[in-house]
Amino acid sequence: MIAGSTATLRPDRRGAIAALVVALLVVAILLAMHRPPICPCGRIHLWAGQVQSAENSQQLSDWYSFSHLIHGMLFYGAAHLLWRRSGLGRFISPRWVLACAVAIEGGWELLENSPIVIDRYRAVTVSYGYSGDSVLNSASDIACMVLGFLFAAQVPARVTVAVALAFELFTLAMIRDNLTLNVLMLAWPIEAVRHWQAAA
Repeated sequence: MIAGSTATLRPDRRGAIAALVVALLVVAILLAMHRPPICPCGRIHLWAGQVQSAENSQQLSDWYSFSHLIHGMLFYGAAHLLWRRSGLGRFISPRWVLACAVAIEGGWELLENSPIVIDRYRAVTVSYGYSGDSVLNSASDIACMVLGFLFAAQVPARVTVAVALAFELFTLAMIRDNLTLNVLMLAWPIEAVRHWQAAA
């Protein structure tokens, strides 16, 4: 996330192609898992603003797209630590960092759309009717992660941190949810938080 010392962490052409191939592989696996290609409603929209609706996590973007942008910023920060400070860059070319980030994000999309995580969302969060993402939404989530990653590669660390915090506070204010609460409620659900979110 540090400007001026991170240029080589941005992918070159081969790195970008590798990232695209990984993303397409994730899409293919999701289709093989029989995830719906688009919203079962049959419509494709740029934005789905109702959290408790059948189109949430089905369209191109929604309130949780902000979390995926933050994923990219966090992955870039982790890459900076690993490639710059641990010496990992001496063994693995930084051109593959984005492809690695796409693989991690894609892995989460696959896990998120597995029965065990879908059931977990239904059991411990306010997403009672969650049935997983459409493939379109998952692909868009990966794209948002890539945008967050590339944004962090271009600006100073303090700007990245400020934008990530702004996104967290914005979604908290708008839908009483954000990346932090999402992780908390999946890993260690708190009933008081669940009731507060449900009251929105």
